[in-house]
Amino acid sequence: MLTVLEGSTFCISDDRGDIAAETSGFFAHDTRFLSRLVLRIEGERPLLLSSGRVGHYAAAFYLRNPPVNGLPHDALSVARERFVGTGLQERITVRNETMERLELDLSLDVGADFADIISVKQYDFALGDPLHAPELPPLAPATQEEQRVVIADAGGELRTRVAISEPFELAHGEVSFRLALGAHERWTVSLEALPTLDHAHAAAEGLEEERETRADVAAAWTLRVPRVRGGWESLRRAFDRSIDDLGALRMRSGDNRHPLFAAGMPWFMTVFGRDTAVTSLQTLLLGPELATGALDALAELQAEEEDPEIDAEPGKIVHEVRHGRAADLWFSRYFGSIDSTPLFLVLLSETWRWTDDTGLATRLHEPALRALEWIDRYGDSDGDGFVEYARRADGGLANQSWKDSGDSQRFHDGRLADAPIAPVEVQGYVYAAKLGLAEIAREVWRDRALADRLEAEAAALQARFEDAFWVPERGGFYALALDGQKQKVDARCSNMGHLLWSGIVGPERVATVVDQLLGEGLWSGWGIRTMSSDDAAYNPLSYHNGTVWPHDSALAAWGLARHGHVEPARRVSRALIEAAGHFDWSLPEVFAGYARDETPFPIAYPTAARPQAWAAGTPILLVRVLLGIEPDRARERLVTTVEDELPSWLEGLRVEAVRAFGRTWSIGVDNGRVTISEGV
Repeated sequence: MLTVLEGSTFCISDDRGDIAAETSGFFAHDTRFLSRLVLRIEGERPLLLSSGRVGHYAAAFYLRNPPVNGLPHDALSVARERFVGTGLQERITVRNETMERLELDLSLDVGADFADIISVKQYDFALGDPLHAPELPPLAPATQEEQRVVIADAGGELRTRVAISEPFELAHGEVSFRLALGAHERWTVSLEALPTLDHAHAAAEGLEEERETRADVAAAWTLRVPRVRGGWESLRRAFDRSIDDLGALRMRSGDNRHPLFAAGMPWFMTVFGRDTAVTSLQTLLLGPELATGALDALAELQAEEEDPEIDAEPGKIVHEVRHGRAADLWFSRYFGSIDSTPLFLVLLSETWRWTDDTGLATRLHEPALRALEWIDRYGDSDGDGFVEYARRADGGLANQSWKDSGDSQRFHDGRLADAPIAPVEVQGYVYAAKLGLAEIAREVWRDRALADRLEAEAAALQARFEDAFWVPERGGFYALALDGQKQKVDARCSNMGHLLWSGIVGPERVATVVDQLLGEGLWSGWGIRTMSSDDAAYNPLSYHNGTVWPHDSALAAWGLARHGHVEPARRVSRALIEAAGHFDWSLPEVFAGYARDETPFPIAYPTAARPQAWAAGTPILLVRVLLGIEPDRARERLVTTVEDELPSWLEGLRVEAVRAFGRTWSIGVDNGRVTISEGV
């Protein structure tokens, strides 16, 4: 499948440009406004020559005619040029490549079912259940209005208006043209599909101007972010591809149009509290604007009252936002995430460390205090000192940590854990959130009592945590979670890497955790498996029970480096970048957990999102980890934590135009040492 997108508007088609599969379509406002767009010549689909994306918002498909109804083989060349903005624009050019006059019928099947994106997602076997998914709506009737095809749903509120530049006939959803082409003559038709959700969301006609400015917008993004030069070519290529992928995932949210990253293609082109926060943390090297935009947007969406129908309590940060028909049939806002709230606070403190922006910390004072209150009052629902989740909303998520598939919380013997569940990594997020907010409370809010209290609470949490989550068997490790009976869910999982990143691991156990993460059970050679290969539920193709998630391994690398284990951090980082090379330098959301000595390349997970935000953020974070780049807020400068000599594959690396504290910085590797200077 081939996807082009602009913000939360996107089109999924096959490699010939056709929209025909159950999960393909043109989507806007979380609604499918075209579920069918199939090109035919003399009743047959053209044959593929080549196709590909031309930027994240455009694609081109080059085709040839099939030998049908007397048309000579390769008599026609067909080009489909597609652009996605507020609507979908397509330009189809047919050229007669022969010396003879040719007459032919060209047609387009055009249809829309106006299905909500959540229902369509059920036909993705990785995230849904195609065998038991509810039947999708039938195609709505299409009518002709002068040079337009208008498709309206039964209620009349949803419409797709397809403007067509050349005269056509419409019958039973088929738009047809009768062509007569002289030798080497070409014919072109343009279509603009414009979605209308209601009168307030009617797309304006005239996508040509959008198309002309989109390239300038994409170029401006590329020029604004840092550039990587020299050093290891693979790292440069992965970094550059991540810049492109992240550029594709930028969107704006809320009345104030805050910039932030959507979670990923195709089903998650919207605000996701957890994903948005993690990606913003990974990419602070690119500048603070998207992190600040994410914080402001999430604060605007923060829950104000208790509503069990959407798993909301006061102060909780949103999990997912939906629009259009998806909002009507599922939730417009859903709060079933146990970690979005502490991660919001971690992002706030980390963004402040990179900017020393007291205005940001002051502006988000009240949302931060509400988030803290949620952690203590609602997050810790049973008062045991740990944050746990249990679904209350009908149709909500059963598992509400980042491993949110229904079968992810398992014991070593394969049994499923019962809610309420306290995920191990979330306790680390809470620990980091309280320490980070303590610093802001002391330095910006001038609330010493709050700062002292938060530091004391973090220390108490760390002490409780060690006793409650440590499993002494199998070399010693931290359990995946505590279940509803406070039993340790004793599968060995990658979540331990998040604990190193958050800092909650006691110094006496850091080395053991490092050995576990890089041991045979969890280390695949391409990254850290989500579950150890010696656990009963391990499956290298299971979404959260044995696959490798690049962002998960990257957070572990960050944690390894934080604790001075630089060689293991480099080993993880290098493996992830090498894996990226097998995915055209664009790391997918997830790939299979097969051992590297079993497969000559990492094995793709069939329906992994790509681009996906925190996978795209991984190479950006790895550059920071490899060079030890950290902000020194007290002196308002960037520093490096690397004390040893860097490996030869990093020699000559340059990272230019890094923005922090309102200034730009240049970072390089010379003679095995990291140098940082102000200016490009």
